[in-house]
Amino acid sequence: MTKKEPANTVAKCPICNQPAAKKYHPFCSQRCADVDLGRWLKGSYAIPTEEAPTVISNEDEDY
Repeated sequence: MTKKEPANTVAKCPICNQPAAKKYHPFCSQRCADVDLGRWLKGSYAIPTEEAPTVISNEDEDY
């Protein structure tokens, strides 16, 4: 069985741990939402792997 949180528990912002705001859910502010977006765009949330990166060659493509 899964453990349920009480209904009155306020979600916390994953960036600064302040109470989340409905307008920016799950964040507390536009700033924290932007920080999270920046982390996604930089690749900070990449899943680590032991595989070598795939190299794509453009030599065989027709333009």
